Formats: sequence, structure tokens, C-alpha cells
Amino acid sequence: MKDWYDISSSAVMTLHDFYGERRNIVDTCLIILSTVLHDCLLSHYECSEIGRIHACNGDIVLYQTMYKDKKIAFYLSAIGSALASQACYEASWLSGATKFVMCGSCGALDSEKVQGRYIIPTEAYRGEGASYYYAPESDYIEIKGHDLVCGVFERLHIPYVEGRVWTTDVMMRETRNLVNRRKQEGCIAVEMELAGVQAACNFYGLQLYDFLEPGDVLDRDDYDCSLLASANHDERKLIIALEIAYEV
Repeated sequence: MKDWYDISSSAVMTLHDFYGERRNIVDTCLIILSTVLHDCLLSHYECSEIGRIHACNGDIVLYQTMYKDKKIAFYLSAIGSALASQACYEASWLSGATKFVMCGSCGALDSEKVQGRYIIPTEAYRGEGASYYYAPESDYIEIKGHDLVCGVFERLHIPYVEGRVWTTDVMMRETRNLVNRRKQEGCIAVEMELAGVQAACNFYGLQLYDFLEPGDVLDRDDYDCSLLASANHDERKLIIALEIAYEV
């Protein structure tokens, strides 16, 4: 039994200790998980720096751009539930954003169902650690913004499938038994950020909108990663993410 979720006492430190007063610059922010997509934004849109998430191994720069007539922030997030959830909260503090759009790649657990489609998660299996500090213990966490994301995909006539996904901390420990177990529970994909980021957003009163693109395939006899790079860096995801950010 994990005892990590403590709301009976106050946090030892807050972001005010590091950054001062919360800022109010934008309403919506993109969580980018690909250097290619991040560089695409910087090269194709007029961008300005609005803040920095500090760390001893290097800062994450928070940028602002315009999409149509709306100001939108974005940053290149670290990979993994713990780092991505922390950065999301810090980005909110530094920018004022309360709505976050995240798009990443994932591994297919039901390759027939997801082939040629984006994935809009409805729940995430909490196979990581960060979410247990933000929410009471449970196997799955609901992805609250999935209905709005589906609406944008419908409007843009983009093929998608809804379903549960599995958030893991350790990709090299996605064993055959665990893959089969998650698939039996209805998981159609595995990724590394969603459960923690959703839990952090719930805890701090933020909204999250997420979609995924399947890349590697885990439900066949031979592991196949031939499409992983293209799923990671697919520039179509950027336009979809901007459309979702504009709509919210």
C-alpha cells in the first residue's frame, strides 16, 4: 500500500520559493515531446521567450507564439511521467496557462485496432510513480479531456480510436506477460507520461488534452520499431495540437 498521497499537511516547498508570484501571460500551452516538432514551431512561427523552467542540468525554455488570433505557449518537455508532470506545473506557474495539450508517440498493444489511426486515451494505467503523489491509489486514472479532443478530430476528419493506455516508467521492462495483462484490460497502447501529467493537472486544477500516435509494435512475436521515429516526429501532430489549443 503506497502512502505517498498526503493532503493532510502542507508541502515543504512551493514554486513561489523559486519563481516568485505566479504569472498571467497565456491561457493555453503545448507540451512538446519531440525536438523536431519543437524546432518546427521555432522556425515556422514568430516566437518569443516568456520564461524558463530551471534545473541544475539545464533550463527548459518556455516560448509564446500566435496561432490564428490566439496566444499559445509551448516548451520541450523531458520524457517520463515524473519530469513531465513537474514541468507542466512549473510551466503553468510561469505562464498562467491552465489548459495543456500534449501529443506524443506510443507503442501499439492492439496493432490491428490502432493501425493508421491516432489514439485518444480515455484512461491511463498508473504503471509509474508520479501520479501516486497527486491522487489516491487506483489502477487507472480518467483522461478528462478526451471528448473535446475527439470533437476536434471529427471536425478535421482525422481517423482515430479511443481506448485505455498504459503509462510505464521503464520501457525496457514491458514484459510479454505485462503486455498481455494490460491488453486484456483493454489497453491499446503504452506510453510514458500521461498518468502522471493527468494526475498533476487534476491536483492543481489544470485541464489536459492528449492524443498519441502509435509507432513501435509490442503485440507481435517480433518487436517492431520501424515506425517509431516517424511517430515521434510526425509534423501533422503539431497542426492537430495547435487546432486543439485554439479550440480550448
